[in-house]
Amino acid sequence: MTEFAERVQRVKPSFTLEMTSRAAELRAQGVDVINFSAGQPDFNTPENIREAAKTAMDNGETKYTAGSGTIELRQAVCTKLKRENQLEVSPERVLISNGEKQSLYLACQTLFQSGDEVLIFKPYWVSFPEFVTLSDATPILIDTDSKNNFEPDFENLKSKITDKVKGIIINSPSNPTGSVWSDEIIINLLGLAKENSWTVISDECYERLVFEGEFTSAQKLSDDHHIGANIITCMSMSKTYAMTGWRIGYAFGEKSIIKAMGKIQGQATSCANAIGQAASVEALIGDQSTVEMMIGKFRERRDLMVSLLNELPGITCDTPGGAFYAFPDFSAYIGKSFRGEKIDDSFVLSDVILNEAKVVTVPGDGFGAPGHIRFSYPLAKNVIREGILRVKKVLEQLN
Repeated sequence: MTEFAERVQRVKPSFTLEMTSRAAELRAQGVDVINFSAGQPDFNTPENIREAAKTAMDNGETKYTAGSGTIELRQAVCTKLKRENQLEVSPERVLISNGEKQSLYLACQTLFQSGDEVLIFKPYWVSFPEFVTLSDATPILIDTDSKNNFEPDFENLKSKITDKVKGIIINSPSNPTGSVWSDEIIINLLGLAKENSWTVISDECYERLVFEGEFTSAQKLSDDHHIGANIITCMSMSKTYAMTGWRIGYAFGEKSIIKAMGKIQGQATSCANAIGQAASVEALIGDQSTVEMMIGKFRERRDLMVSLLNELPGITCDTPGGAFYAFPDFSAYIGKSFRGEKIDDSFVLSDVILNEAKVVTVPGDGFGAPGHIRFSYPLAKNVIREGILRVKKVLEQLN
């Protein structure tokens, strides 16, 4: 029997991808399944972006690119950051990767090692602790207040500060909660990071999907308030432009860190997809009207989803400020039973909902938030209504 490296035992599988796979398997069997687990838009990639990809292929732009990304795309990123985020960034401070997920992984590989600790807030995107674990560092989980927009518990945070802490990961708008932290909260976190010489990894893949007010990048807050925090910002083409399958993301920050990340990427994957990079240039600097349309649709669907969830007996769900997730509290149903089987946690409850209602959700326990369940709402309104109705019928059978 093959003996695997110890890191394989340490890292956990992505249960969000597992739930998506289960939905695909059911559909392949002809089951009428409603998938509230997918963290991706249901829209096709906008036509102007698809056409740019076709043109790139016709023009022979199908070869390896520079490991850090084409100069055209890195310049487009800089143009976008100036236009939308009021940030002056030069191309040598930008790294194009195979999706933002690789950018985040590379940042952890570059910055952390055995003996280091990295602060991560609960609920967390499932990959954050695993990125840290794969860098041989230790993830340190910090509480947030579920009754206050899932914002950080600073007392809990300060109690876990040691000389071993080397970094902190923040994610606003958040996956899984959809919450958008206030500027004041992020400014306070950046101040702590500067005071303690931590590097901040800011996951801003949902930065365009903010439904009230204006989003401000952590780097912009640091600049405006003269904090001087060391920040690596990771952004994505996937969510904003419905380009999840194109696998293009980017990071920007201190030149030396970006260069080191590129060094590792060069040995791991060489470069990002050439055709995807060409399409991403158009996405960033081309017509943005389709993006605005999608954001408007997501806002409407959010309002419907939250309204329907709050109509379920015993369920509470705050209105998320961004992303495309609702994160209701199902604690009232934990401890109940279904046909003699006790509902011990949200994993069991999500399984019951899947098996009985053919509705795929993602259990909050996997995000470090017991009792909650994540519902992704980039779906047609009639599908959302049908899915929540099915969930309601299952809940009525619990006792």
